[in-house]
Amino acid sequence: MVTIGKQDLVPTVPAGATEALGNDAAPTVTVVHPALLIRINQLFRPDMSPLELYEVTRGVWKLGVRREKAQYGLAVFGGVVREVYEIQSWHPALTNAYETRGLEHHDVTGRWEFLGAVADEEIRGRYRGRSVRHYFRKGMQNPTIYVNC
Repeated sequence: MVTIGKQDLVPTVPAGATEALGNDAAPTVTVVHPALLIRINQLFRPDMSPLELYEVTRGVWKLGVRREKAQYGLAVFGGVVREVYEIQSWHPALTNAYETRGLEHHDVTGRWEFLGAVADEEIRGRYRGRSVRHYFRKGMQNPTIYVNC
């Protein structure tokens, strides 16, 4: 089992880049890797620490067996990829501790979480700061989308 701590994560967005890179300014990207796009719109804050961003991205999601095919989890806010994680393993929700989230009182029946690490620079550079809003149909409620899985 792989554990991610503060020392394993790197800053997700360079200082000032969140404000400078508006959602409309982000270039569109086609996801070519098996990935799970995860909208974190309700929990995202521009001042989140890397650990907070990782924890809101990794769980807890209502997913089927297709999750096993996803190699990467992309944290998406406002249609723009904020970080890319390499998924190393899937676990039933709340199997692993969260340092920055209080989920003890949530019903997590049938929900899943992943353990992983920030993807290597080649993969991060391909997706981070790019728009994936074209994958989300208007009115779509589900916060997760499988791509190439």
